[in-house]
Amino acid sequence: MEKSALLVGVGLLVATTAVGCGGQDIAETETPTETDTQAQAPNAAEGGTLELVANGEDFVRQGFVTKDGWQVDFEHVYVNLSNVTAYQTDPAFDPDSSEELQATEEVTLVAQPQTIDLAEGGEDAAPITVTTETAPAGTYNALHWEFVEADQGPAEGSTILLVGTAEKEGQTVDFNLGFDQPLGYTCGQYVGAERKGILQGGEAEVETTFHFDHIFGDAEAPTDDPLNTAAVGFDPFANLAEEGTLTADMATLEQQLPSDQYQTLQQAIAGLGHVGEGHCRLEGDLAQADTPHSEE
Repeated sequence: MEKSALLVGVGLLVATTAVGCGGQDIAETETPTETDTQAQAPNAAEGGTLELVANGEDFVRQGFVTKDGWQVDFEHVYVNLSNVTAYQTDPAFDPDSSEELQATEEVTLVAQPQTIDLAEGGEDAAPITVTTETAPAGTYNALHWEFVEADQGPAEGSTILLVGTAEKEGQTVDFNLGFDQPLGYTCGQYVGAERKGILQGGEAEVETTFHFDHIFGDAEAPTDDPLNTAAVGFDPFANLAEEGTLTADMATLEQQLPSDQYQTLQQAIAGLGHVGEGHCRLEGDLAQADTPHSEE
């Protein structure tokens, strides 16, 4: 597959731009303090099992309405993960800063590329379990992972492959969109209703989270929400469909989309990676581009 000059390799450059949306109040209240971390670690010296899950959220499992009114339902959402590592850090890693991650423990969860279908299991499915590994006790408050191009399987040639149907006002588009943009993320503490990554014997969970509303927008968010102003929507893809079908890779999209929409798409793809609502630092050249951030 031809690569665009704008596409980036996953490198070792750690930039200062963080990727995230929403959950700012949660992030401030849920992130463990240094005292929390120090108090938890000595309680379970034997360690336990660390489970990695991948979560496309309800946008993937149940479908949603895009910012421009398309009902999108996914049959498959393939992501090709590699080099996933969970860390205990001291001090806590802040993806919104330029500080380097200082690890006191690290556990490799995925060493070789692995393709995950985030839509597997239907609308009521739990996040996908990717792997489990034995790990030392403590609080795993940072996570690194990469998107790499699949060299086999259903997503061959893509880092992300979206397969599904979009409907609007009697028009239906069956789409197969392959993105080959390699990316890397280094993320801080998981942010959500419950803390994750605290291993005190038994089992603890860490999560890679993917916000596909960054690409298509969300009709439930205000029109002027930064999430929507930075999203592509589905209209530009629908305009490329022929007889109700769209099959396209990044090379095709670069040729057929207006250049400003193509650049918006690249930035939106770069904004996918989160840990719950927690932020991730994007690695590579696209880290210098603005990425969508919702205030909700």
